[in-house]
Amino acid sequence: MHFKTWQPDLLRRPFEGAGRATAFHCAGIAIQFGVLSVLALPWIYFVPAALWAVTVAVVVPSAALVLAGPLLTRMQRARFRDRLGVLVTAPAGLAERPGRQGLRQWLRSAPGRRQLRYHLLAGPLCALGGLLVTVLWAAGTAAASVYVWLWVTPLQWRTEHAGYSVKAAYVTAAGVALLYAAAWSAKALARRDTRAAHTLLGPSREEELTRRVADLAESRAGVVDAADAERRRIERDLHDGAQQRLVALAVNLGLAKATLGDLPEEARKVIDEAHREAKEAISELNDLVRGLHPAVLEDRGLDAALSGVAARLPVPVRLSVNLERRPSPTVEAVAYFVVSETLTNVVKHARASKADVTVEQTRGTLSITVTDDGVGGADLSGGSGTGLAGLAKRVASVDGTFSCHSPLGGPTAIAVELPCAP
Repeated sequence: MHFKTWQPDLLRRPFEGAGRATAFHCAGIAIQFGVLSVLALPWIYFVPAALWAVTVAVVVPSAALVLAGPLLTRMQRARFRDRLGVLVTAPAGLAERPGRQGLRQWLRSAPGRRQLRYHLLAGPLCALGGLLVTVLWAAGTAAASVYVWLWVTPLQWRTEHAGYSVKAAYVTAAGVALLYAAAWSAKALARRDTRAAHTLLGPSREEELTRRVADLAESRAGVVDAADAERRRIERDLHDGAQQRLVALAVNLGLAKATLGDLPEEARKVIDEAHREAKEAISELNDLVRGLHPAVLEDRGLDAALSGVAARLPVPVRLSVNLERRPSPTVEAVAYFVVSETLTNVVKHARASKADVTVEQTRGTLSITVTDDGVGGADLSGGSGTGLAGLAKRVASVDGTFSCHSPLGGPTAIAVELPCAP
């Protein structure tokens, strides 16, 4: 039973997909026949004799073929898509439905020249191969069905040609072999034509890598923007929800402590402790909200937000902010957190007596410099996601650069450049 099932599968397998590949080649033959008709058109209506006439008969159709290159490219892509289900992508930035300016760009571009090589060399060769495959199919079909042809021949011919059945058996076997060869050739030629189309009609490897890099950069920018928007949403929810509830709780506890004078000492201590814990929770929540995304940054911009950071520090900070225009919210948030975290590190670790912060926007770049007169020794190779290493990663998320110069004994200088093109 297993052998009976396996045997037909083995006989049918070479023909799977061969019909689709043959239809694909026939479509290619039709396209190349149209191209050949254009090239032969002057020779059909007249036979050039003079040199100038021969030149015109050759140059004019060839120029027409070159100018029709974008149209031929679209036809070939449609052939691959409709007949084989293969999508040949177009090179990025290439106008393939051009006017005069777009046609000039197409002719001068590397993808346009590659496409012309396909239409003038690879396409005709593949069409010639497809024509041979078609001939193989026709010859194989005719030979394999020789007994049908013999059956319709007159009886007198069959009686006059003794032994014709043995010869017909050989012809039938040869026809079956031709059919298998045609099926294999059709699929092999389709694979070769597909490879040539991807190489010449589609983007090159360098162009594909460039496109992928651009797509990845765009998707990464979308993720960064989405994360920043989510951070702002969390800040608003905490500020308008949990923080307000804690404030109300602290107010109620304060009122209870002030108005309920006849409570036992143990209850008063509990209320005092609860009131203090509520105020500390409000303070911690304020710091958390400010660390997520301060409202003043969204409402009044980078200058006001950094001024608030500098005013809260126990060391004097000289702040200079010079902006031509307001950066994007994502870049603005990164700049704020870089300055805020750097100044926090100055207070915690640098033992500095002062700090300088300069923020300047020139030629589409936001430059940030933070210096202090502390003990130095800041290490950029700290743990991932924390400290200076975390700031460097956050700067890199928007294609910025981060550098730190902090020799032992100080001073420490941190320089950041963020792209903020309009």
